[in-house]
Amino acid sequence: MKVPFYSLDYVNDSLGRGLQAAFGKVLDSNWFIRGASCGEFENAFAGYCGVRHGVGVGNGFDALTLMLRAAILQGLLKRGDEVLVPANTFIASVLAVTAAGLVPVLVEPDRATCNMDPSKLERACSPRTKAILVVHLYGRIADMDAICKFAQSRGLLLFEDCAQAHGACLADDRRAGSFGLAAAFSFYPTKNLGALGDGGMVVSNDASLAEMVRTLSNYGSARKYENCYLGVNSRLDEIQAALLQEKLPHLDSWNSRRREIAERYRHGITNPQIECPQAPTVPESHVYHLFVVQCKRRDELQEFLNARGVETLVHYPVPPHLQQAYTEIRTTEPLPELRHGELPVTESLAKCVLSLPMGPGLRDDEISYVIDSLNEFA
Repeated sequence: MKVPFYSLDYVNDSLGRGLQAAFGKVLDSNWFIRGASCGEFENAFAGYCGVRHGVGVGNGFDALTLMLRAAILQGLLKRGDEVLVPANTFIASVLAVTAAGLVPVLVEPDRATCNMDPSKLERACSPRTKAILVVHLYGRIADMDAICKFAQSRGLLLFEDCAQAHGACLADDRRAGSFGLAAAFSFYPTKNLGALGDGGMVVSNDASLAEMVRTLSNYGSARKYENCYLGVNSRLDEIQAALLQEKLPHLDSWNSRRREIAERYRHGITNPQIECPQAPTVPESHVYHLFVVQCKRRDELQEFLNARGVETLVHYPVPPHLQQAYTEIRTTEPLPELRHGELPVTESLAKCVLSLPMGPGLRDDEISYVIDSLNEFA
């Protein structure tokens, strides 16, 4: 059997006609940038997240960067301020802080959840620390009660990277994207809510910050040919917005299917060499963008599964602080810089994590085959 890591076939199978109709509607309108479809989706997705404002941008990285730049232009941050960031995140989270002219400070994760460890925040702070960028890694909401409490006690701004957590929510219905000043989402095609191209969004309850993001993403212009800021061109196009709007009503059911698959993995994988992620107390707080196991013989396990036709990926094999981009910049540039101490948990996870096939389109027989293959690894 061949089991792909992720397949988009289920989208076309279930929504093909709806997506074609959405595309046709935009095509007939002859309006392709910042029109009715984008506005409708911005409102719908912001409301889904439980906040008042949404601004569609070109991709998730731009959403992160523009969110932080907007806070700087509002006077809430200044260049050179430090932002606490998880050490084991995808490098985009860290690069966005750097791109905004801020200083990333890497914080170790909790090994059990792989999310930012609240107990490590105090030690990571300095007088220059002004904000926290939380990443809900793999689709699991971080320990927001503890992180929000710490941020409030230190007067720190709180931002969220929700690129993997569309629809994750706590028992009180607070969704990922509603905890901080602003949050960034990616709509890369393989995300839980993915476009058929690239796209991103900043969501916030702060009207002025949202408007600043909108201005920055349009060449720094709120009125045509009047450029108040050094902006960029980063806008969610009408076609992607229309397609995402068609998909949004299905997101909760897709996430529910992901949780079903995760539970089958968790109860079916009995090989003592393979450690499955802990189940959260609130099931809905994890939407399993990725199902990541840990194995000390990770590379051998991946080769074994590949030989059996099971495709897996490693998220992420090289932590940001060991990437050439940052190891070189620390020796050549005074700013932007990267601050961190010893990161043994982060470096250990990078050597043992393995992402299993996951997605709403995964069939029951494929799930069984993956489980059997993992249990046969000797």
